[in-house]
Amino acid sequence: MVKTRAIIDKYDTYVPGRSKKEIMEKYGVSPEDIIKLGSNENPWGASPKAKQAIIDAIDEINRYPESNHEYLKEKIAEYANVKPEQVIVTGDGADELFDVLAKTLIDPGDEFITHPPTYTYYEYTFKVYGAKPVYAKWDIENNTLDVDSVLENITDKTKAIFLCTPNNPTGGLISQEDIIRIIEATDALVVVDEAYWEFAEVNNINLLDKYDNVLIIRTFSKILGLAGLRVGYGLSNPELLEKMSRIKPVFSVTVPSQKAVIATLDDEDYINDYIKKSIDEREYLYESVSNIDNLHIYPSKSNYLLVDLHDSGFTAAELADELMKRGVIVRDCTSFRDLDEYYMRISIETHPKNEKFIEILDEIVNG
Repeated sequence: MVKTRAIIDKYDTYVPGRSKKEIMEKYGVSPEDIIKLGSNENPWGASPKAKQAIIDAIDEINRYPESNHEYLKEKIAEYANVKPEQVIVTGDGADELFDVLAKTLIDPGDEFITHPPTYTYYEYTFKVYGAKPVYAKWDIENNTLDVDSVLENITDKTKAIFLCTPNNPTGGLISQEDIIRIIEATDALVVVDEAYWEFAEVNNINLLDKYDNVLIIRTFSKILGLAGLRVGYGLSNPELLEKMSRIKPVFSVTVPSQKAVIATLDDEDYINDYIKKSIDEREYLYESVSNIDNLHIYPSKSNYLLVDLHDSGFTAAELADELMKRGVIVRDCTSFRDLDEYYMRISIETHPKNEKFIEILDEIVNG
């Protein structure tokens, strides 16, 4: 037997959302009846311009993509309101950025701070390179970061501090005032995960020109409807990005992906329309679930919402199973650190599917 690293034997597999195929095979649900609320995706589909760009790129797929993708960086810089040299692009969404960042920063024994419940991929990626996680606290009732719990845990071993805003899975924001308190308290890199910033309509771009220990992480998998193409980008000081680029996979951003991203960024009407529809549907779900007895739902600034099931008579696993029998996929949040088995996350769908989901949920919970 080949001998692998000891840490791999102890590693738990990352838990993604359930797929349509799983539900079809397990419960015999027709694909047209499935309501997918588990993966925080764009339910309306990609920009028509992006689809056409992919078709137009077919004749180029026998060639390697550009490795520096300068024009793509220019387009992203224009969208993000930064300079092109402040942009790095990756081909496995934001997740590749976390991996490249860990390779750039971490020596065995270093520490990083995260604030569960939050996106688990930070911990999943950094631990494999020998970094030790240190846990700050998310104030679940007020749905915001306990800043003091971060500041109290900063040491000379801290290499990175992850701040997710809007936070996944809770949907709450971290104020810029609190982010600045953390930045100014450390020389460690403060990683601000803004994967869902468009839904919140606020961001922290202005911090980049004032502080050199900030990295903002974003993705084209959410608001911009390209989850299947897996493109992410980071925004930071050019010196850090140049070092990250030395070890980033050279050709990870494919030709169709580059073309689709550029076409999407050129489709301003599509972006604005999807932002509006997403916020409208988020608020519809919030109000509708709030009106169902025995459920508590948290306000959100993203395209998903956290639901507390403690008074419902169901664990998240039990309710998720009942929903999946009826073709509804939600996210059981038991795998998120510091959440017990009574929380689930729901993301937006088109309005007819959201209406159907509410009808099914009410029927299951209250009969």
